[in-house]
Amino acid sequence: MPSQSIPTVIASSLNMGCHMNSPQSLDASKLTYAYTTTPQPVPDAETLAKNHKTLCTDHMIVASWDVETGWSAPQLKPYGPLSLLPSASCLHYAYECFEGLKAYRGDDGKLRMFRADQNVRRLQMSAERISLPEFDADELEKLIYELLAVDGAKWLPKSRAGDFLYVRPTMIGTDPQLGVTRPTEALLYIIVGYTPRVDTPLGGKRLLTSPDDMVRSWVGGFGYAKVGANYGPSVKVSQEASRLGYHQVLWLYGPNGDCTEAGGSNFFVIWKRKDGKKELITAPLDDQLILNGVTRRSCLELVKDRLGDEFEVTERKFTIDEIQEAAAEGRLLESFAAGTAWFITPISLIHHRGSDINIPTGPDGTPAEITGRIKGWLGDMMYGRVAHKWARVVSEKEF
Repeated sequence: MPSQSIPTVIASSLNMGCHMNSPQSLDASKLTYAYTTTPQPVPDAETLAKNHKTLCTDHMIVASWDVETGWSAPQLKPYGPLSLLPSASCLHYAYECFEGLKAYRGDDGKLRMFRADQNVRRLQMSAERISLPEFDADELEKLIYELLAVDGAKWLPKSRAGDFLYVRPTMIGTDPQLGVTRPTEALLYIIVGYTPRVDTPLGGKRLLTSPDDMVRSWVGGFGYAKVGANYGPSVKVSQEASRLGYHQVLWLYGPNGDCTEAGGSNFFVIWKRKDGKKELITAPLDDQLILNGVTRRSCLELVKDRLGDEFEVTERKFTIDEIQEAAAEGRLLESFAAGTAWFITPISLIHHRGSDINIPTGPDGTPAEITGRIKGWLGDMMYGRVAHKWARVVSEKEF
């Protein structure tokens, strides 16, 4: 071998070694399949109503991550328990984030996802905030579609048009290390199950404002990320609201009582400003107090596009005192909560420090005009009554 070629050979070998040792990216094309041998029966409506646990479909998808090797090949496997050591970091330091989105059985029999690309990118952001590993959002979206392709036809059959399944991608830190440091091992998994429809409470949704000594999130915190630590600490206040006959808490923030979120949903008000202009208003994202909801974004975009001549669309801080003043002056028109679970739910009442703020709705708390139009537009997309780029059909497999 000529001597001048030796450096080239050595360099090539070194490059090959570096390539072989580089961490692997999440890759949906490497998905393996291990179908269940003990399929479960699909629950009927009566069973779901009586069950207090989330009933999930036959399969889930899992992929593990290691700081040195990167992502494993994802696996579609039977739904079942995860194996974690008691010292797993997620159990001690809240290394956990998740997403929530729905798959909708359309009136035409097709299964659809709504803006799933937005959810997987938000999970990317949440993972970064909680020091969990990076992943390719497009690959995660492919895995979600693949799980639904396998389980959708059985668990949400065409006979149940108008219903939905709930999809929960989750990432947790799994390294068995007691110590506050960035996880070196993690697990990504996707499950699909049933959640109840809650967007039509009789009489409309009733909110109780949060007490002075408790907040859901704070400036400089992580209220904008979908991490488990956002939710558990809020339950104590929510339980008290429920005991008093309210559906959720309207979370206020700061000395002025800025309105942030209604439970875990984004909060909207429709009113007339003092200058006579009609306005749709919701809290801003710039202080990172609230979640950048996919339904929230969709509402804002639709109203700007379809009702922009009639309504000013505003994202800014506004207070509970402003709502009380608008109600007293007859300028408060409508209010609603927007999110995956509650979808678009009209708000009929806010109770604040001993006083009720009554908000107009339709009959028996049904959506009033603008809330109803927004809900109708979104529902038409989700269930295939109109074609729209935000709703994408799942290619289901026949077994």
